[in-house]
Amino acid sequence: MRFSFGQKPLVKHLLEPAADAAGRTSAAYVNLENAVAASIVCHIDQGNAATILLTPVQSTLVDGTGTKVLTNVVRIYSNADCATTANPTASTAAKNFTTSAAVKIKTVEFQIDPNEALDAAGGFKCIGLTTGASDVANITSAVLLVWPKHAGDAPPSMIAD
Repeated sequence: MRFSFGQKPLVKHLLEPAADAAGRTSAAYVNLENAVAASIVCHIDQGNAATILLTPVQSTLVDGTGTKVLTNVVRIYSNADCATTANPTASTAAKNFTTSAAVKIKTVEFQIDPNEALDAAGGFKCIGLTTGASDVANITSAVLLVWPKHAGDAPPSMIAD
C-alpha cells in the first residue's frame, strides 16, 4: 500500500460490540473509490471456545447491494492473546480469517488495497465485514480505517455512493 502516515485516516464503525451467536453483517458499507488504503480492525472478546470466521466483503453500493467476498487475498495480522502481547503477527494472506478456539481477547486486521482487493471492473467499490455463527459469549466489533486519496480536512464522503 502506498500512503503517507501524515494523512489522517477516516474511521467508520462496521460492527458495534455485540454477541456473535448467529453471525453478523456490517451495519455500514464504506465507499473506497477515493481511498488509497483501508484496514478493517476486528476486536474479539472470546468468552467461549468456538471459532469465529471473519470475512471482509465487497458491494456495489453503500447499502450492501450485491455483496460478495473480496476478489483477491489481502494481508492479515492477528494477535491471538492481547493480554500477553501487543504485537500482532502476520498471517497467511487470504480472503478471510478464522480465529482459534482459545478463550482470549484477540485482534485481527485486514489490510486492504482497494485497487487490488475489489472487483472494480464489476462495479464493486464498497467494503464491509461479515462474521460466521459462533457463540453468544463471543463478543465481536470492527472499525474501518480509511486513508483518503485527497489530503485535507474535507475529503469526499465515503458513506455515499
